[in-house]
Amino acid sequence: MTAGSMHPAAMLRARSRARRCALQALYVWQMTGDSPADLIRQFREGEEIKKADVEYFEELVIGCLRESDSLLGAIGGMLDRPVEQLDPIERAALTIGLFELRDQPGVPFRVAISEAVELAKDFGGSDGHKYVNAVLDRAARTLRAAEVG
Repeated sequence: MTAGSMHPAAMLRARSRARRCALQALYVWQMTGDSPADLIRQFREGEEIKKADVEYFEELVIGCLRESDSLLGAIGGMLDRPVEQLDPIERAALTIGLFELRDQPGVPFRVAISEAVELAKDFGGSDGHKYVNAVLDRAARTLRAAEVG
């Protein structure tokens, strides 16, 4: 499904599904170290991807994996523990949120944060979403200073 052929509300839902699939792919990557191409291939065969913005899913997976170290390194001072000690779901949600904040200027900062928080709520531990929210809120003040105001 491509973004250009959808109603705006359907496009937003498809983007949310792309983020959900990307979170799962980033989780798998943390566990297996599979290449971006292998991850994309695995998820393209799944049911969830059929309702997702596939192009955005691929952009997220490739971008997040390519930029993971620089994204997470840039927020090291905002974390209360080393990146390596983050819960894998929190780490994946933070990576997606940071990638959108830094490298996807067309995604409003509030959307990037709220989507990452929702991912952490849906897939993570009981309070992981609060941690993701706090870190991304701090990061947005730096990465999107003009937009945050």
